[in-house]
Amino acid sequence: MGGENPTVVEILLAEHPVRGGFLDPVRQRAAEFEAAHPGYEVRISTYRTFAGGDEFIRILGSGRVPAIVDVFFTETQRARDAVAATDGPLFTPVQRAVAGRREILGEPVVFDDFVEAAHRYYSYDGELVSMPFSVSTGLLYANTAMMRAAGISEVPQDWEALEDACRAVMRLDGGPSHGVAWAIDGWFFQHFVSQQGGLLVDRDNGRSGRARKVDLASEEVLAWARWWQRLHKDGLYLHTGVAQDWAGTFEAFIGGRIAFLYNSSVMAEPLVSAAAQAGIDAVTARLPRNGAVPYAGDVLGGDSLWLAAGLPPEVEDGALAFLQYLLNPAAAAAWHKSSGFIPVTHGAHRLLEAEGWFAQKPHHLTAPAQLAASNGSPAATGALVGDLAGMHADLVQAMTDVLEQGADPARRFAQATATAQERLDEYNAAR
Repeated sequence: MGGENPTVVEILLAEHPVRGGFLDPVRQRAAEFEAAHPGYEVRISTYRTFAGGDEFIRILGSGRVPAIVDVFFTETQRARDAVAATDGPLFTPVQRAVAGRREILGEPVVFDDFVEAAHRYYSYDGELVSMPFSVSTGLLYANTAMMRAAGISEVPQDWEALEDACRAVMRLDGGPSHGVAWAIDGWFFQHFVSQQGGLLVDRDNGRSGRARKVDLASEEVLAWARWWQRLHKDGLYLHTGVAQDWAGTFEAFIGGRIAFLYNSSVMAEPLVSAAAQAGIDAVTARLPRNGAVPYAGDVLGGDSLWLAAGLPPEVEDGALAFLQYLLNPAAAAAWHKSSGFIPVTHGAHRLLEAEGWFAQKPHHLTAPAQLAASNGSPAATGALVGDLAGMHADLVQAMTDVLEQGADPARRFAQATATAQERLDEYNAAR
């Protein structure tokens, strides 16, 4: 801790609902920063963003926030629109605050070192708005023993190959009851619309202006939904009966009830480890794509760190310096090791590579490679739009109706579009 009257930098971080001690590495970085900068004290508090957006909306609605706030990626537009008690913006773009400096309080600025997908997602009009922190993407996990037994030599790279592989493993004597599973989650819709070069909203996915029109019944959405529906009807896709059932689908893979699983890259270490304990050799691969159309890219998930506007200069500099320290190569590499999020800077990736980390744990290489394969288009970058979390919920409910009630995808997703449009109109009208 600092001297008698240190400058206090307050930080509000998102809790993880399952993993205890998840933020301990950040607290350790804070203690190190205080030791290196005795005039500063870093105070960390938390909130439960993963339990829903209500607490986050309440925090923003107060018009007062700590110096740094951790924001889940679906709430990026809401953070951009947040208004302070003084009626100005609640947050200031981090790149604008850095103002071209190469170091702050002796801490090297890491802006130019972020992986491209993260830098694009959190930038607007060429300006980095917030600091990418926890970055993830979806991956395919495969049971290699089942693949070999079924005569499958390569992990499926497209939908057709995955469908064929599911049929092959299910034909095995004592094979799994189903071929593949994934949680019914709006994030996967974003992935497979982005992969196909589709947009969820107008104005270049909200990247060239405020999004005002939603399309959840696009050609890309329906291609994904109809293929999914067919897998379910043919018994290839395991529907656990629970929406957003990340845990249930995880257990189905570990239990040998499926050969393939879509899950987050954050789960690479726990999933591969749990599979090994169950006698399963699991590997990671990029998410299969629609082989009938060109590939554009996969979206990211996770969260970023936002800088409050109107801070006293010494507090702002302390906050900016801590952000740089938190994401310097060694710190970003340590955060990857402890959390499972990808190394968010090239320097961190190089450091891990030099240490032999990826040679020991190759399952951590797939996510960075998948994000690096993006063509950089607005479709591949992902939607920037108000109440994106609400749109995710609309997609989840529509797909649940398709799977469980046999709803026609075109009609049901047209209804979802109407509902999401009402949400967006209401959101924009309040701005």
